[in-house]
Amino acid sequence: MTKLNHIKKKFGKLAVIVTAGILLCGMWNEAKAQEDPPRPPSITLTRDLSFGAFYSATGGTVTVDQDDTRTSFNVTLFTFSNSSAARFNIYANRGTIISILNIPDFQLTNGSYSMTVSITATNPLLPFVNNNIYMVPAELSMGATLSVGSPAANPPGTYSGTFNVTLVVE
Repeated sequence: MTKLNHIKKKFGKLAVIVTAGILLCGMWNEAKAQEDPPRPPSITLTRDLSFGAFYSATGGTVTVDQDDTRTSFNVTLFTFSNSSAARFNIYANRGTIISILNIPDFQLTNGSYSMTVSITATNPLLPFVNNNIYMVPAELSMGATLSVGSPAANPPGTYSGTFNVTLVVE
């Protein structure tokens, strides 16, 4: 009988230790019934769209694709200059479907002279699902094509302009 009581006491102590261990382990685990509340998405420009330096005797186009590759039609590209796609960081909750409103053609101007820009491609393709946590941005690159006129219509100089990017999220 004393041996049985001794076994019961040891079993009771073991049960208390195991139960305490399980409870303590449970204190460091986090369980959630639902996702954190959604945060509004945001977008920030990290690099400007740039077509670099070029010359055209008759008019043509310069294209910078979403991966920064520059090509041209009827335009001489100067290799010493840098070109780049526009780059944006998008902060959104994981699982958010991201797209943008269509960006209409816009003008780059130098005084009274202007050239037309068309956004042509993005990386990633739109729409896309954000797989990052909110604090890690998804990068969006946008390529574009610049329509260049003759030297009389578009004399050499620095041309600049702006365009708006409006996020559409689901």
